[in-house]
Amino acid sequence: MTRLIGLSGSLRRGSLNTALLRAAAGLMADGDELTVDTIHGIPLYDGDVEATDGIPAAVSALKEAIAGADGLLLVTPEYNNSIPGPFKNAIDWLSRPPADTRRVFAGKPVAVMGVSPGGFGTVLAQAAWLPVLRTLGVDLWTGNRMAVSHAGKLFGEDGTLADPKTVEQLRSFVQGFAAFARSASGG
Repeated sequence: MTRLIGLSGSLRRGSLNTALLRAAAGLMADGDELTVDTIHGIPLYDGDVEATDGIPAAVSALKEAIAGADGLLLVTPEYNNSIPGPFKNAIDWLSRPPADTRRVFAGKPVAVMGVSPGGFGTVLAQAAWLPVLRTLGVDLWTGNRMAVSHAGKLFGEDGTLADPKTVEQLRSFVQGFAAFARSASGG
């Protein structure tokens, strides 16, 4: 069994990136699992808070979940042609203290995908993640691209992914990433 954890970089209740992540969890192959987790509850990074209070409980719990998973799926919105601030903030906290960065991220299979109402999907946000992921030392899966555009036409009013072509593209993406994570762990 390959166990993946997925994080949406959006805090909005009606986030289409979170909806895409939930859809991905339902498209895993038998025996594989994608747990949908959240960055809710992670405060703004403040080195003084870290020094006096330590790592917040929400950060510690998420770090343990990522460290215990076979792979990490980042589902990124695109704000102002780049990474959303809350999502980058969460990753910054997850890499603290520096001694934990290796345990949580080094060699961890990671994939990035996202959805946007615009015509280019989240191509620029995904590209903006590259130097961050390189610094963390992850094993980035580049076997496929999932940058969904024109989101307003693809999701139903209830937030479910309704476009059959996108569903199949998403199935191929998450199952391909799960196979990559499985092979990286020697499975």
